[in-house]
Amino acid sequence: MTYRITGLDPAAFRPLFHLRPAALAERGVRRMPVTSFPGFPCRLTLDDAELGETVLLVNYQSVPAGPYRARHAIFITEGLTEAASFMDAVPPALERRTLSLRAFDRDWDMVAAELAQPGEADGAIRRMLADPAVTIIHAHNATRGCFAAAVERA
Repeated sequence: MTYRITGLDPAAFRPLFHLRPAALAERGVRRMPVTSFPGFPCRLTLDDAELGETVLLVNYQSVPAGPYRARHAIFITEGLTEAASFMDAVPPALERRTLSLRAFDRDWDMVAAELAQPGEADGAIRRMLADPAVTIIHAHNATRGCFAAAVERA
């Protein structure tokens, strides 16, 4: 089963880049220095931001509809123009973490869920995508519960 994991589109966050702290605060966003590696997984690069970089902490809606509608805090690296894309490979930020994988059908009903330890996500993704009812899988960082990335059939 072939799959693709793509970072979020930077265009959705571009209006926040370079805003002053007060303007960010009005939008519920914080600019933060990266103080540890790993520790600040960027949802655009799908890797952890490097020490010395800054990231934006924003609230993001990952599931748009239905009873599983979800919003949570995520990190975004400022200034990026492209999202990373991984074909049949688990991105670094996901590979090094325990993930909660949540499979949804086309109506955004959750049809399966699985925990994947570091290094185990590829097998879990392939098992979930074997079910034809699954249209998308959302990976969440199991410890903090925040959205990490979407997995789609390729």
